Amino acid sequence: MSSQPHSADYLSLETRDSWWNDDFLALMARRWRLRDVHSVLDVGAGRGHWGQLLLPHCAADARLTGVDREAEWVSGAAERARRRGLGARAAYRLGAAEALPFPDDTFDFVTCQTVLIHVADPSAALREMKRVVRPGGTLAVVEPVNMASSLVLGSTRFHDDVDEQLGLLRFELVCCRGKERLGLGNNSVGALLPKLFARLDLDEVRAWQWDKASWTVPPYADPEARATVAEAKEALAREHAIWGREETYRYFVGGGGAPGDFDAEWARAVRALRRVVEAYERGEEHAVVAGVVVIASGRKPVER
Repeated sequence: MSSQPHSADYLSLETRDSWWNDDFLALMARRWRLRDVHSVLDVGAGRGHWGQLLLPHCAADARLTGVDREAEWVSGAAERARRRGLGARAAYRLGAAEALPFPDDTFDFVTCQTVLIHVADPSAALREMKRVVRPGGTLAVVEPVNMASSLVLGSTRFHDDVDEQLGLLRFELVCCRGKERLGLGNNSVGALLPKLFARLDLDEVRAWQWDKASWTVPPYADPEARATVAEAKEALAREHAIWGREETYRYFVGGGGAPGDFDAEWARAVRALRRVVEAYERGEEHAVVAGVVVIASGRKPVER
């Protein structure tokens, strides 16, 4: 098993800094009335990307607190806040989503981004998040539907053999089910948010999809396109198809896949990635790199 902290393959990527369009984030800030928010909790903060994007939209005196279960991310998020001039308004500490180290009714706004996909019991994490929101405050989460995103095909994969594509989809689904069965989270938990939120007894429950897409066309001169191409090339160099090979094998077997079938399934996934990278290198791949991501929020009822 890898000794790296959780999401180590993703939290350092340049593409993560471009996940949000500024005007859409400003729109969400208005919908959430962030100008009235004086205290924010970012759960599973990682390197601090999400909370630090929100903080400038909050009240001028707003304070950001971030928690993460990995010490490396706690120190990294604090350093990142200092570099962005937010060090005096942001603090990070160790903590788990399922057992937040704060009293009841502490924060105006509690949020997480791509965190529930990593937890065994997202309902427990959401109950904890609701617990530390003050009455009248907002709980907001951002989670992907990665199985749907896998069907956003570029110009190369769209023309691949149909059975090849269906095999890739089946392989990923088996692995995602194995990841969940091993207690490591559901990679498409965004699709389950209606069920999860219905259990929370929140007011003003709303849901949206984000509007982000990277327009990736030759010669890949746009910074986001360059980052996307570089990410694909790095993934191929490490044979990181969906996850690393060892991790993917655990998920595949955990999801009911036959161990003897894994090598062929893995080779198919790497082959598909290689075809895309080679098309990038020839300047032939045209793609909209887009994900299906659900944004859901609700307000904690005020006791009467």
